[in-house]
Amino acid sequence: MEKILIADDEQLMRQLVADFLRPEGYEILEAADGKQALEIYRQQHPDLVLLDVMMPGYDGWTVCREIRRESTVPIMMITAKGEEIDQLFAYDLGVDEYITKPFSPKILVAKIKALLRRTLKEEEGGETTSEEGVSIDRDARQVVIDGNYVNLSPTEYKLLNYLMTNAGKALSRRQILNQVWNYEYYGDLRTVDTHINRLRIKLGDKGSVIQTVRGYGYRYDAK
Repeated sequence: MEKILIADDEQLMRQLVADFLRPEGYEILEAADGKQALEIYRQQHPDLVLLDVMMPGYDGWTVCREIRRESTVPIMMITAKGEEIDQLFAYDLGVDEYITKPFSPKILVAKIKALLRRTLKEEEGGETTSEEGVSIDRDARQVVIDGNYVNLSPTEYKLLNYLMTNAGKALSRRQILNQVWNYEYYGDLRTVDTHINRLRIKLGDKGSVIQTVRGYGYRYDAK
């Protein structure tokens, strides 16, 4: 049974989300503040974490940052902070999904299922792909360039994995958002450009393998 941690200081919100998730067969863990959320996470090792931003103790940003230092477990933010700058900041921290309040509980459940399916698929990859000195080991979730390990954030890893899996194909920014962030994004698509630029920097001399398709998106082309 997959475990989901719900961290929100509003008891009614935790209860609402839990009431929709339990019938789907999930085990629910609850935390009323950020400090408790981290304690439960480290003790229970949930399969997915739902985080509110504004919580006593540690806020959602702090909890997310601490978890990302230890794990690539799926993290979903559920918050009333709907500004674009907040969403972009969340994805930079390594959040996988961002839901603004109020929301449809049924849509929330559907997004959780999709995120868990995608995570399971990534974990079952079980293979290594190499392209001109860049290797990605999906079992270890590690990237190696010319024999040296590269420290990538969870989002950067997913981005590179998606590009390399589709090497040679032109991928639109919309496609990249939907596959890497797993959500329908109706705002500024520049979040893809920002992460691509950071990924190129971390790839160093190999950064040129990620080519810009003018007016469309990007293509991984080791040749």
